[in-house]
Amino acid sequence: MSTAGIAVTGSGEASGADGLGPALRVTRVVLIVLGLAGLAWGAYVLLDTVKPARIPGVALWMGAAIVLHDGVISPLVFFCGILLRRAGHRISGTLILVVQGALVVGSVMTLIVVPLLIAQSRGTGNPTVLPLDYGVNFAVFWGVLAVITAAVSFALYARGRKRLR
Repeated sequence: MSTAGIAVTGSGEASGADGLGPALRVTRVVLIVLGLAGLAWGAYVLLDTVKPARIPGVALWMGAAIVLHDGVISPLVFFCGILLRRAGHRISGTLILVVQGALVVGSVMTLIVVPLLIAQSRGTGNPTVLPLDYGVNFAVFWGVLAVITAAVSFALYARGRKRLR
């Protein structure tokens, strides 16, 4: 009997040609089914609650969000991590994660607020639709995020330097 398509895992358990054990294979199938069910539910809710004339706009927004995520946010976070890692061993991995996390939070908030800023600049017939000063609030948000990130980063850096002594 040939064992050409069977791999043996570290526990001695035989698995298929893909190297997955039965539990991992079942978990993968369950997650795929749950993901497809979530997509189907989302499509149903979209079609049930959004007027058909607005669906192209929703699709455009989703596409733009994906492009911005993959084309701007992910590379920004990635290259920020590379630049911080090039600083050498003086910067801990935790500090890099704090800065990257702040970039992600700020980027997501930007994706949420920019459409509001655009809509507010165009004006609305009803002044209660967009009642806040989103530009000022957005600037305050970024300022607070920068201060908190700097404070946490400084504390982590100081703690790391103290441990080295």
